Amino acid sequence: MSLNFRDIMMKSMIDRLNKPYNSEETESRIYSIWKKSGFLNPDKLPNSRLEPFTIVMPPTNANGSLHAGHSLVMTIEDILVRYKRMGGMRTLWLPGLDHAGFETQVVYEKVLEKEGRSRFDLKPDELYGEIMEFTKNNSDNIRSQIKMMGASCDWSREKFTLDPDIVKIVYSTFQKLHKDELLYRGKKVVNWCPKHRTSLSDLEVETENRTDALYYLKYGPFTIATARPETKFGDKYVVTHPDDKRYENYKHGEKIALEWINGPIKATVIKDSSIDMEFGTGAMTITPWHDPADFDIAERHALEKEQIIDETGKLLPIAGEFVGMKINEARPKILEKLKNKGLLEKIDDKYTHAVHLCYKCRTLIEPQIRNQWFIKMKPLADKALEKIEGGEIKYIPEYYKKITVHWLQNILDWNISRQIVWGIPIPAKICDKCESGFVDLEDGLKQCEKCGAVLRKDTDTFDTWFSSGQWSFATLGYPDSKDFKTFYPTNVMETAGEIIFFWVARMVMLGLYVTNKIPFNTVYLHGLVLDAKGQKMSKSKGNVIDPSNFTKKFGTDAFRMGLVIGNTPGTSLSLSEDKIKSYKHFANKIWNASRFVILSTEDFDRENKPEFSPEDRKSIDKFNEVLREITKDMDNFKFYLVAEKLYHYFWHNFADILLERSKLKIKEGTREEKLSSQRMLVEILEGSLKALHPFMPFVTEEIWSMLPNRKNLLIVESWPNGI
Repeated sequence: MSLNFRDIMMKSMIDRLNKPYNSEETESRIYSIWKKSGFLNPDKLPNSRLEPFTIVMPPTNANGSLHAGHSLVMTIEDILVRYKRMGGMRTLWLPGLDHAGFETQVVYEKVLEKEGRSRFDLKPDELYGEIMEFTKNNSDNIRSQIKMMGASCDWSREKFTLDPDIVKIVYSTFQKLHKDELLYRGKKVVNWCPKHRTSLSDLEVETENRTDALYYLKYGPFTIATARPETKFGDKYVVTHPDDKRYENYKHGEKIALEWINGPIKATVIKDSSIDMEFGTGAMTITPWHDPADFDIAERHALEKEQIIDETGKLLPIAGEFVGMKINEARPKILEKLKNKGLLEKIDDKYTHAVHLCYKCRTLIEPQIRNQWFIKMKPLADKALEKIEGGEIKYIPEYYKKITVHWLQNILDWNISRQIVWGIPIPAKICDKCESGFVDLEDGLKQCEKCGAVLRKDTDTFDTWFSSGQWSFATLGYPDSKDFKTFYPTNVMETAGEIIFFWVARMVMLGLYVTNKIPFNTVYLHGLVLDAKGQKMSKSKGNVIDPSNFTKKFGTDAFRMGLVIGNTPGTSLSLSEDKIKSYKHFANKIWNASRFVILSTEDFDRENKPEFSPEDRKSIDKFNEVLREITKDMDNFKFYLVAEKLYHYFWHNFADILLERSKLKIKEGTREEKLSSQRMLVEILEGSLKALHPFMPFVTEEIWSMLPNRKNLLIVESWPNGI
């Protein structure tokens, strides 16, 4: 007798269930089903969904592969989105990639170095083209890795920070800042990386305490202390505090003839209250071109400024016989000359001070005076402070609110110019004669409006954080698109705590400035993902975790659980192979328990629900209590608790106790006991699969597909709130 269609389907299902769970075979197939369903797109979700829920994915740098930190972002945000989608909301999770400006160019420069080439040997358009191809190749890999993590984002809305519509919005903001007089081009001391030959913002500079030598040098009747004798060639001002009694006989503006490194000079005495009388001898010479504090003193007193070190870190002709030398090469020779001339009084070898380093290559920052584009940040920060202190943005964990407020209260103007090829070109014209800058979106200005000289195109690019700081509204098609009107402000910004200033605070400021609305209501900040020994991952240590290794070996669901359980907001998480392996066992436990329930309830009529026995009613009530508890935790962003509670409930209560108790009743109990046990098992299994789905989407969707009478994919089933 031939089998009917239902029997064939049942046999196929039983065959699949009787095999061990195969995550590698299942995951790509399930993800394809989600994509084909259209349910990743908020416009194609079933039923009437009016309330939007939006997360704009932090754009992944298109210059490499995902690391464990990216995987954590994908996991937490996917948990949120799946939970809200199951809660009946119109969910949009918008994915994107970041050109990442300076960071990507640094990565590509390493590629060039391996090939024996340099970016300085290439024409700008050639370098740009090569990096574009490089990022395109990486982007394909990154997209596949995001999908590998189970990210249920809407790929039809994917954005790239160099998309023409994004660039147009970035240019519009630049022009608005100009019209509102919040943008200026100024000649100021900036952080300069001599290796990469670009300026950096204050946030892109790492500070490190070091113990170096402090050199005491004879400067006429004064003794000055410096850690950088190589900058002293042009020093012709000696500065003391007006209240310093040691130097009260020297008057402001007084000229003093003295012998210096390369011969006799005339120095001028300057009195300034910024001087620290406790440092060194209380007297100091200044190098305004290469030190921001010295620059400020020179500005206050209208003093001359002279460049000593060029943009490659080499000494200029003012250094005499040391011209063309790098600092490390020149310093001992300069000290030898000072010693021979009797100008080196003593050396303190235990001088501890803070040094500034490029955050990418750790080269010592060499401050330089350069004409750059700056944004006046205080007016933007004041508006942000009003909203944050008014409680309109929730920070998780709460202490990040205080950190943000303190930074905004002490904010400095933002240098948004970068001397690199890769990025969004600054739409401006420059006058080299009078050093003026003009915003020129239409590329129509030819002559300087101040001096009449011929203008040239600005060759600088924007700091990548200027464009990504507009990500939350630019991706949604500000100002007129339906998406912007529907999905902005977004609901949650989830990202790493370490970029709270780089990105999150700037998004708040720029979002408010451009749209007059906060860009998101909640900021969720996670910590670093550390290795099994609790150490920060780095390529030099060889301890970087490749997510694909874990997902292939243990399955994505296990990896996701390992990333979430024990991961409280704002704290770092140690990740080990043993931890991930234990959640692979859990996935297998879910599979085996589900197989027992499905095979034990083949004859159960799900339409006619029997009465529960008192014992089974108690089990259902306990399960509903768990569901109510985890729903509250989900609403409070306590995903780490939810995952752990579900793990313990399913394994130690449902699988170890309820399944074992039900086996005998189903096999040997009365009809009423059997039906009650079957209903209890079915309802708890279905509820558990729904509750586990945001955390372990693949195995739960696969099992759901085998349940009788299912009407929808699990991805759009209703969240089990508990009765």
